[in-house]
Amino acid sequence: MDANAIRRTAGIAGLVAAVLTLIELPLYFVYDGPPPDSNVLTRSLFGLAGLTLLVVFMTGLGYLLKQTAYEWVGTVAATAGLMWVTVALVSTGLEVGAVIEAPDPIDPTIAVSGTYILYGTISRLLEALFFVTLGFGVMRTALLPRWVGRSAWVLALINLAFVPSLFFGNTPADFYAANGWGTTATVGGITMLWILAVGGTLAFTRAPSAQPA
Repeated sequence: MDANAIRRTAGIAGLVAAVLTLIELPLYFVYDGPPPDSNVLTRSLFGLAGLTLLVVFMTGLGYLLKQTAYEWVGTVAATAGLMWVTVALVSTGLEVGAVIEAPDPIDPTIAVSGTYILYGTISRLLEALFFVTLGFGVMRTALLPRWVGRSAWVLALINLAFVPSLFFGNTPADFYAANGWGTTATVGGITMLWILAVGGTLAFTRAPSAQPA
């Protein structure tokens, strides 16, 4: 595959992944109390499908960066992105497992009691590393428009701001809790909007003829 084919593939994967995840997010707020199993399983299915496509997106971005003079930066960005996706897949799997094993309806505080640090601090650190390295690579090459690099650094700062959330309890209804709606849903939603924009940019633009170092 040439660079343009990889850009299109990674871009489309990012677009679809972002759409699936943005469909998933509102399902977390449908019920005031513990959601029924059907809600948890449905949103998890959307999330798992989106995360699977993010593997293609992250791998494609990493490959494209490796074709520039910044191969190591591309490797770090792709590795951090894939580790973040892996952590998200594991935490979603644990949540689904809790639904299968627990009484109906499941209490969300039980479902996430063992996974809150995966949703929160660990994911925020890995995303921050991904955004820092990707932003550096974009700003030093012509791989993507410069707004992608600048916005990646902003998102890195946002993620780092939520790293200390593990000190603020484990209640999903609290904004800054370890697994609170700010730490997880809000940051996740912003990230997916960014991936939606970057995916569209990749899918509908051609690879630059020259990528300055």
